[in-house]
Parts: sequence; C-alpha cells; structure tokens
Amino acid sequence: MHGRGLSTTVAKKKKKKSWLTFDTHIIDVSSSRRKSRKAHFTAPSDVRRKIMSSALSKELREKYNTRSIPVRKDDEVLVVRGSLKGREGKVVQVYRKKWVIHIDRVNREKVNGASVPIGIHPSNVVVTKLKIDKSRQAILDRKDRSKKTEAMQQVRVFS
Repeated sequence: MHGRGLSTTVAKKKKKKSWLTFDTHIIDVSSSRRKSRKAHFTAPSDVRRKIMSSALSKELREKYNTRSIPVRKDDEVLVVRGSLKGREGKVVQVYRKKWVIHIDRVNREKVNGASVPIGIHPSNVVVTKLKIDKSRQAILDRKDRSKKTEAMQQVRVFS
C-alpha cells in the first residue's frame, strides 16, 4: 500500500495516456459533466484567455479568414445578445477571474450615484475592430484558414 491508500496495481491502472496535458501531468479527457464544469471554473488564466474568445464581424472574418479570437483590451466590440444588445464600445478590461469583459460606456448607476461597469461574457459580443500588435498578427497568421486550405490542396496534388 502507498501513502494514499492505493495498491500498486490500482495506481498503475490509473495512468492512461491522453492528448491533453497540463505541466508534466497527463490527464484524461472526461465526458463527465461534473469534471468538465470543475475544469472550466478552476481553469488557470492562460486557459481562460482562450475560452474568453469572441466572434469576429463579417468584415474582419473575410479579411483575416478566421471566425474568432481571444478578446483583449482596446478591441472594439458590439453586443449582439442580451438586454444590452446593440451597444458598442471599446473593451476597457478583460476580467478573467469573473469570466466577463467591461466595455466603455456600458455602465449602470448605483443607488449612491456611483457608476459601475456591467460585465458581459465575450461570447455575447462581436469584435468590430482589432488592436493589432506583433503577437496578435502572428496569431491571425497562424489561424488563417485560407493558408490551411491551400496547404491541404497542395498535399492532395502531390499524393
């Protein structure tokens, strides 16, 4: 028996190889609702960044040949779902801990008169203007679907 109360045979059975890894630990991909929710709500910041992606507008989608991108500060967005539908503004803050973004001029008045930003989930907005720097451009180049389809067609030609 080991310190955790597992026999050596059980401990060996628990180790399965999987495509999903964090750090150096190999973990299984589960279809369990309970485990999926736990993984989602306890996700580290770098994983939350990817989950907090927004769709691109039709113009940007045609320009960059990609559907969505992780939202960041200084992007301009349009709210397309919920009671704030139609509101537009610049992203002031990406609040990963609370899974929301704060948009410029999307506020509510508190009873004491203070103005508080309303948190909106990134899936409910469409990015209308991107803030592009070197790393963002690299992401867009990597995600460019037209290049992927060209590469696939060249592979088919050679085979």
